[in-house]
Amino acid sequence: MEALVTVSLIVAALLVAWAVPRWRLRRALSRPLPPGALATIERNVAQFRGMDGAQRARLERLVRRFLHEKTFVGCAGLEVTDEMRVTIAAQACLLLLGTRGDAVYPTLHSVLVYPGAFLVPRRQVDEAGVVTEERQDLLGESWGDGRVILSWDHVQRADNEEPPSHNVVLHEFAHQLDSESGSTNGAPYLGSAERYRSWSEVLSRDFAALRHDAWFGQQGVLDHYGATNPAEFFAVATEAFFEQPHRLAERHGALYEEFLKYYRVDTRAWSAPPAPEPAFHGMAYGQWQ
Repeated sequence: MEALVTVSLIVAALLVAWAVPRWRLRRALSRPLPPGALATIERNVAQFRGMDGAQRARLERLVRRFLHEKTFVGCAGLEVTDEMRVTIAAQACLLLLGTRGDAVYPTLHSVLVYPGAFLVPRRQVDEAGVVTEERQDLLGESWGDGRVILSWDHVQRADNEEPPSHNVVLHEFAHQLDSESGSTNGAPYLGSAERYRSWSEVLSRDFAALRHDAWFGQQGVLDHYGATNPAEFFAVATEAFFEQPHRLAERHGALYEEFLKYYRVDTRAWSAPPAPEPAFHGMAYGQWQ
């Protein structure tokens, strides 16, 4: 009899442990975002202003889940505010807008926020095996242990640059998506061998072209940091897909199509095409034009 009671109590405890988090999540998702949070998204996420009603509702739901599930930690004396939480959650959830289901970065548990760029130790080993210890300034970092680290100063800059380009939240959360395939190598989970073949062909070609441009100092829509390795190329191209979609589609049409299939949302619909760039007149490689 005692054994039966013990088993019953264990089963009941397991059921409670399973049911309570699900109940809390349902309750969190049933509550609308407060007006202040919506005003923050409207103010700090430019893409939100161009969305239709269904997309706005979808983003709001994803943000509610993100805020419910993830812990925000202020670093270097920073006190994390509601504006910080909502802004970071909304920008991160842009990447999930076209996905199926409501899962929101399931392996992520913490977002660490610094007031500005932060120093991290780095160990460099050269070809001769010589180890050099150094400290490096970073704007953000994505870890495989469930953490993303961000500079709030640079999060704020994303919606204030003209033209928009760098977005540290999009960049670091692109790395989170990349790692879902099992390794962070510039090829997130795509679902089929055919998709991987197409992805590899297009991104390998554009990655090589960016490395060429970076070597010769030719600046285009993709930041030269993307020439570092395929993982950084995917993150930089993701920034361009959401921040400069018209320019990316114009200059890297095949790349834009790959991202359109992956993210399942046409980001060009959220903004008008930019004005044509003025024709260049002057010296180029020693020849007059």
